[in-house]
Amino acid sequence: MTRNGDRHSMLERVWLVLDAFRPSGGPLRLVDVAERCHLPKSTALRLLTDLGELGVVVRKENRYYLGRRLFELGSIVPLERDLRHAALPFMHDLYEATGATTHLAVRDGLDVVYVEKIQRHDSPSLPSAVGGRLPLTCTGVGKALLAHAEAELLEEVLRRPLRRLTPHSIVDAARLKDEIRRIRTAGLAYEREEAQLGNACIAAPIFRGDAVVAALSISAPAARFHPARLAAAVKTAALGVSRHCSSPI
Repeated sequence: MTRNGDRHSMLERVWLVLDAFRPSGGPLRLVDVAERCHLPKSTALRLLTDLGELGVVVRKENRYYLGRRLFELGSIVPLERDLRHAALPFMHDLYEATGATTHLAVRDGLDVVYVEKIQRHDSPSLPSAVGGRLPLTCTGVGKALLAHAEAELLEEVLRRPLRRLTPHSIVDAARLKDEIRRIRTAGLAYEREEAQLGNACIAAPIFRGDAVVAALSISAPAARFHPARLAAAVKTAALGVSRHCSSPI
């Protein structure tokens, strides 16, 4: 019989292998997976082979990709699925009104995870990706979520070193605390070249009842970023999603 400790260790290794595919889902070589997971190549190969037999990982020409079965499971996660369905009409309206890339994101630990993204096919590359994650403190959606979360979360964030993605990322705890206070008052969060140079965004929280469950944002080149023109549209869209989420079924 497999001991609990061995079983947990195997589960952790399986998760390490799957998590190695962030943010693109592949392709990865065997050596890439082994290095990212700090596993021997023989162990990584065995895990990839087992996952391939389950359809969770797909191998093509000595490269590995996440399989369709993971997509099928991910698409039925209740919170993200329901949020996405509620938010999409408002996101499309917001995109049509502003022409700016529109995001929907939720919190996972000390990161944001992007649930949906609407953009032009020729839009500049952004660090956000559906299913990808970025630090709470470097993104508009992250700061909107952090500002309206429980006080314990902010305290935990402030106790840790703040992550720097660009020279403009906020890494001073006192400065972040002041900004969070302003976000709570205004109901809007701003990010100016803190996640990527040359890009800025404005975000608003989405609530289910009294609890913040997600955030909505639009991103645009910093040189053409006019928050005074965009703030009302973002706030209105987030409010619409909140009302939809809070409506009885």
